[in-house]
Amino acid sequence: MGELFADSPRIGAMAPTAIDKVRRLEAEAAKRSQVRIRTHHVLHGGMYARTIGIPAGVMITGALVKVATVLVSDGDVLAYIGTDRPLRLTGRQVFPASASRKQAFVALADTELTSVFPTEARTIEEAEAAFTDEFDILMSRKDPDTNTIVITGE
Repeated sequence: MGELFADSPRIGAMAPTAIDKVRRLEAEAAKRSQVRIRTHHVLHGGMYARTIGIPAGVMITGALVKVATVLVSDGDVLAYIGTDRPLRLTGRQVFPASASRKQAFVALADTELTSVFPTEARTIEEAEAAFTDEFDILMSRKDPDTNTIVITGE
């Protein structure tokens, strides 16, 4: 669980203990000043793509993802995915990623992370609710000015 397999690159579901570690990290991080994270949303062709930009030197924790996604990483980031030590993702990489993930990332250089999944959502709010039950902690909900939204209606 939570491993990136060399012979079949994927990010698996995280064990409850690993998710709890991220929750504890998140609680500590919430005590510090927060960096505005920009979110680019695209709803098109029955797919939702959610891209966040993490500036170099910034650590973020994600909401608990409840659906399988394709995760695209572009940059240089340490990712805690439930394994004993963080995984370093450099350059552009594309992974199948299972549901039941609550990851933490530390950007070593400016990094973009994109999650893509099929959805019947017609609004960003519906897509976020399909993505996570923790939508209330998303920066896109807390600070709507950080959003860029594209909805094609196709």
